[in-house]
Amino acid sequence: MSITADLRPARPAPLPSRRGLLAGAAGTVGVVGTALLGAAGCAGDAPAGPVAATGAGPGGPFPLTFESEFGTTEVPAAPQRVVSVGVSDADVLLALGGQPLATTGFTFYPETGLGPWAEPLLTGTPVRLGSDAEVSVEEVAALRPDLVLAVSSGLQAPLFEQLSRVAPVLARPAGTTAYAVDRAVQTRLIATALGREEAGRRLEEDVERAFADARAANPEFAGRTGVVALPYDGRYGVFLPGDARGQVMADLGFALPEAVAAADTGDSFFVEVSRERLDLLEADVLVVLTDDGSRAGVETDGVLASLDVVRRGALVLPDLDVRGAMSYGTALSVPYALDHLVPALAAALSGS
Repeated sequence: MSITADLRPARPAPLPSRRGLLAGAAGTVGVVGTALLGAAGCAGDAPAGPVAATGAGPGGPFPLTFESEFGTTEVPAAPQRVVSVGVSDADVLLALGGQPLATTGFTFYPETGLGPWAEPLLTGTPVRLGSDAEVSVEEVAALRPDLVLAVSSGLQAPLFEQLSRVAPVLARPAGTTAYAVDRAVQTRLIATALGREEAGRRLEEDVERAFADARAANPEFAGRTGVVALPYDGRYGVFLPGDARGQVMADLGFALPEAVAAADTGDSFFVEVSRERLDLLEADVLVVLTDDGSRAGVETDGVLASLDVVRRGALVLPDLDVRGAMSYGTALSVPYALDHLVPALAAALSGS
């Protein structure tokens, strides 16, 4: 599997881009699920930083106007029919009490694009759209949405303009990179657009509390180095803190090894490591993300096995769902990842 197929869902690009490591397969599955949101809560103050929205004032939060990388979007009223084009945006919608008419997502969840942390919240089967960056405008239009979520997506200006003729499109904030919107920003932006800003704030506070609890229970994480890598095409991609997978490790208190940080060119979300430079994977703990097709190769990789971190027993090979939860990196998936990843990290460090 190529890194462009697992770091982002099937987005054609001149260089590997964020979500290719878990490619999004095309294909429509099932029927349209119920999309009605619960009663919209009142929005509080407009969130600071890259989440910018202006509202109507004392009469209620709507209409709301958002400035994105591609232009201005107005959400006139509380959305009732929501399509999630962003690969992980449906997680936030579900966590806030909504239901997606359609989703994209990664290929290892082919039916709904949702992992085990999100599927229990579904009340119907959403339409499975194709690539988030090449979604069919006609297919979206047929669902008659009143909001399209595209915060965590690779869509560009032409697709944004086409989709905007169908419904308001909530895209990534100006100045951010495709697939690299911070988890807290994603949560607050979607919550604000749904009229549920306070609920979104509480959701992110819960995630921050989960990280704080994990750090408090495992003080040995602080000051240690950690690498999250994925094998592809005979190489490894090491995720940077700007990526959801790298962010999980950073939020737990791990730092990148200096050699990896120095290799960051600033134009990608991962550092490519050739087999000749697997020494760059040396860290206090090494997390390698695999699937059924790559796990055996990692387990029998003699060069990898020669690394000190592996010889010390500090190699962690999460299962596919933990890999998925780290990759989605949402306020809904991260607690699932922590429940399974943190004990494995602690065990790996205890033997090193």
